[in-house]
Amino acid sequence: MNNRNIVTILLAGLIIISSSVFIVDEREIAIKFRLGEIVKTYDEPGIFLMIPFINNIKKYDSRLLTMDSKPEQFLTSEKKNVIVDSYVKWKITDPQNFYRSSKGDERIGINRLSQIINDLTKSEFSKRTINDVVSGDRVALMNTVRTEANKASAALGISVIDVRVKKVDLPDEVSNSVYARMVKERATVAKSFRSKGKEEAQGITASAERESATIVAEAYKEAQVIKGEGDAISTETYAAAYNVSPEFYSFYRSLSAYKNTFNTRQDILLIDPESDFFKYFNNPLGKK
Repeated sequence: MNNRNIVTILLAGLIIISSSVFIVDEREIAIKFRLGEIVKTYDEPGIFLMIPFINNIKKYDSRLLTMDSKPEQFLTSEKKNVIVDSYVKWKITDPQNFYRSSKGDERIGINRLSQIINDLTKSEFSKRTINDVVSGDRVALMNTVRTEANKASAALGISVIDVRVKKVDLPDEVSNSVYARMVKERATVAKSFRSKGKEEAQGITASAERESATIVAEAYKEAQVIKGEGDAISTETYAAAYNVSPEFYSFYRSLSAYKNTFNTRQDILLIDPESDFFKYFNNPLGKK
């Protein structure tokens, strides 16, 4: 046997061996077919044997995959459109069912999953108002979609791990309507605060005025008491002074009367010079 024949035999052997072996790594799951019929599934990594031309292998990604849906318009319970941008985390858990449901075309399976998610999301949004889907608790909504999607996608050999809404936008006409309503609501709240503040201000002012009136009244009362006490002391002092020297007291009172009567040069008094008013002018002893 010459060298050329040996090389040919070796090459043929290598081709047969390579055709009889397939590798499944940790990121894959594989299905073995025998003449088009599924015979086995491989979900563990390793090197496996197959019969060339009789067996063939179909591999799928076993990792957690992301399906990023394009933004869709959904109607809320108020019959208002919202634009929803979401994504789905999913993985193939039953490769045989996935193969059968997608007819061997992975894109068909993904499209069917997308339709399931789209229908469920549309249904959940139709039960909620714009306020619920924009500022409400979206976690409950997405949990419901995920649970129902898992049930519906089980027949596809798919497990839905998570469904998330990235963004909810409003069409321009809806945005304007919502903005106008928000402005109206904020204006109502502001008016309520102003009314409450005005009411409290009036109460504080009235309380301050009452307190001021009370303080003034108490001060006036105290002043009158002090004044009365002063008048009493003054009267008592005058009386004591009069008792000590009635004549001096009379003279002092006359001087005070002269001072008060002739306070300025323009003061004029027409009176009889012989009257008692001028008795100390006529006689220092006050005698006529």
